[in-house]
Amino acid sequence: MPENEKKSEESQPLPLSYPEQPSQTSHSLKIGRKTLEYHVTAGTMPFKNPENAEIEAHIFYVAYTLDTPEGNPKRPLMFSFNGGPGSSSVWLHLGALGPRRVKMLDHGGMPAPPYELVDNPLTWLEHTDLVFIDPVGTGYSRATKNEHNKKFWGLEGDFKSVGEFIRLYLTQYSRWASPLFLVGESYGTTRAAALAGQLIEKGIAFNGVLLISTILNFQTARFTVGNDLPFLLFLPTYTATAWYHKKLPDDLQQRPLADVLAEVEQWLETDYNIALMKGDRLSDNERSAITQQLSHYTGLSERFIDHSHLRIEIFRFCKELLRNEKRTVGRLDSRFEGIDALPVSEKPDFDPSLTAIMPPYTAMMNQYARADLGFKTDLEYETLSFKVNKEWDWGKNGLPDTSELLRSAFAKNPYMKLFVAQGYYDLATPYYAALYTLHHAGIDPAVRGSIHTAFYEAGHMMYIDVPSLKKLKTDIAGFIGAAL
Repeated sequence: MPENEKKSEESQPLPLSYPEQPSQTSHSLKIGRKTLEYHVTAGTMPFKNPENAEIEAHIFYVAYTLDTPEGNPKRPLMFSFNGGPGSSSVWLHLGALGPRRVKMLDHGGMPAPPYELVDNPLTWLEHTDLVFIDPVGTGYSRATKNEHNKKFWGLEGDFKSVGEFIRLYLTQYSRWASPLFLVGESYGTTRAAALAGQLIEKGIAFNGVLLISTILNFQTARFTVGNDLPFLLFLPTYTATAWYHKKLPDDLQQRPLADVLAEVEQWLETDYNIALMKGDRLSDNERSAITQQLSHYTGLSERFIDHSHLRIEIFRFCKELLRNEKRTVGRLDSRFEGIDALPVSEKPDFDPSLTAIMPPYTAMMNQYARADLGFKTDLEYETLSFKVNKEWDWGKNGLPDTSELLRSAFAKNPYMKLFVAQGYYDLATPYYAALYTLHHAGIDPAVRGSIHTAFYEAGHMMYIDVPSLKKLKTDIAGFIGAAL
């Protein structure tokens, strides 16, 4: 296509079909002996160019409130989003926080279709009003022209648009006086940390920020030559995965997981860290000792580890651990097992923990939005947009780090509380990498007591596992109460 024709196509308005007004519905949910009477508003917020007032995008949201559709201004209000980049908010929405949830198998596996949406007595609505935000290009949110996508599909544009949505929502629904909370998952934690630091300049201070499956510093997850951090920080999750699949030696396999991980953490901070720092200066005896211990902690063969130069890349681990059984392990949740076309290939064909959740969540969100919430559109609900992810602008060096903005938020708002939730079987955002980032963020000792961490024997979306969902609700209820 000629360049001038391509530009002309990008500048044409897109055929977007949205209801003229947000839909409003009323529902009830029984929790124990009490009943929650709640209201749901599902609609889009126009995002305007401040210079010419042109609408450049529509941001889809679903808001849950008690008392009235606008909500009680004295009641806590929590804004929620997921990550990707390119993910809609459906995972937190219909997985943990909302009053309805997708019914999965108890450990989080895919049930047989057709899928089902059930009441969620573990909803966070019991403690706070909820607003779920789909960033531009996800869910039903769209730019009005293709050329506008680049304004939203990058770090700064993303922070700006989601932050502006929050400001507009507080204004239009008169919620500036509400206690405010922010919850993000995965890349959504990157966004949440940035917004906590940036929105305070607009007068928006959060009582609490919740980071679920955290990644703030992307250097901790980029397996590249010369960057040894991921090889260190992923090790405890490799151990947890091997422990779950019973691939560790008996002296480790028969101990509680938390005890085993504490031992591994100590070893990686000392011997393993020193060994990687030495590089090719390691003696043969030193290299042999590290190889043996790394094999002991991962369940992988010494030959594989030696041929990997003592550095285990994530996808090679996912393929290698269960290779003899002709199975792979998941990235989002390493409890899950996959079947590849060829057991001899180097990396998995797909992530079995992602394919287990995509159909149920996508189907139920489409059904729920139209049938229950009355939001009628023929647009495709983009549960997870790989186009957004592929075209994302990661900034100058491609390794964003918003931990400084989180530190800044604490410095400017010493009343803010932070909750960090991590799954032991999460290979997308490993728990030890999250802890490493927090320990290196330079947060002042005076406010470190405001940081609370919790760990779950599940993966990235720990809430798909019913015991972890229950624990998460208990932990969050305590956190919100303390933050108020």
